[in-house]
Amino acid sequence: MSRIVVAGGAGFLGTHLCQALLARGDEVVAVDNLVTGSKRNIDLLADRSGFSFELVDVIDGVAIDGPVDAVMNLASPASPADFAVMPIQILQVGSTGTKNLLDLALAKNARFFQSSTSEVYGDPEEHPQTESYWGHVNPIGPRSVYDEAKRFGEALTMAYHRTHGVDVRMVRIFNTYGPYMRPDDGRVVSNFINQALLGKPLTVYGDGSQTRSFCYATDEIAGFLAVLDSDHVGPINVGNPTEFTVLELARTVLEITGSRSEITFVDLPTDDPTQRCPDITLARTLGWEPKADLRWGVEQTTAWFQSQLDGSG
Repeated sequence: MSRIVVAGGAGFLGTHLCQALLARGDEVVAVDNLVTGSKRNIDLLADRSGFSFELVDVIDGVAIDGPVDAVMNLASPASPADFAVMPIQILQVGSTGTKNLLDLALAKNARFFQSSTSEVYGDPEEHPQTESYWGHVNPIGPRSVYDEAKRFGEALTMAYHRTHGVDVRMVRIFNTYGPYMRPDDGRVVSNFINQALLGKPLTVYGDGSQTRSFCYATDEIAGFLAVLDSDHVGPINVGNPTEFTVLELARTVLEITGSRSEITFVDLPTDDPTQRCPDITLARTLGWEPKADLRWGVEQTTAWFQSQLDGSG
């Protein structure tokens, strides 16, 4: 059994990660400032043996009593809707927040796990994207606050690894979806499901021909743990290599929900990537690859969102 600090532990993926760690017998200390994380998610875990929660903003520093075996950094707003409303906080959590968590790992002689993102590839000129690809990112565009924060976080993680000998692991997350997503987070899966359930038009950016690779949350977390427990520093792409157009996703959501919502087309956001698909050759060497297909995953996610609307979940 290990004692693991999960920064961003009340968020979408953080909640799934805490559940998975507890299920395998680890002790979990979740820290979160609840800006985008949910108190409701923490309440679900409050009675689990080995779980504790601390209301902490990692930008201000992180102090954890007792031994720590690993520090897993999932702390950051990660949704397009957040980029415009909290850009400075996103840059701060990616820089100062990551440094404070690395300092914690250094002080505790703990392994440090950095959750990075496919956003470091920007609007890629290589397809599919391998970990050796350096990316095509607009450093001053509206998405740059997240893209560059994560790129800096990767650089800082490697600097601590090389300078201080911190044992680090890094993953790059591709589009992930599932229960515990915020209904208003602006990601395409949650957008479409909520619009369909509420009978609103599904808003497709551009003509919908841009592609994404959607990975169900529990598959993503299994990939995290495979990397955490491995000897590979990374970065390692953790995502689903099966590619879908955004329009295909919209039609799938309409079929599953039975909604009569129309599909409407709006202008593409600035720097919206035309293609996003991971090469997961490295992840497969760890014995990991995603299992959930898109239709099944959307069905599970739709059921969860419906339960939230009904007040039964």
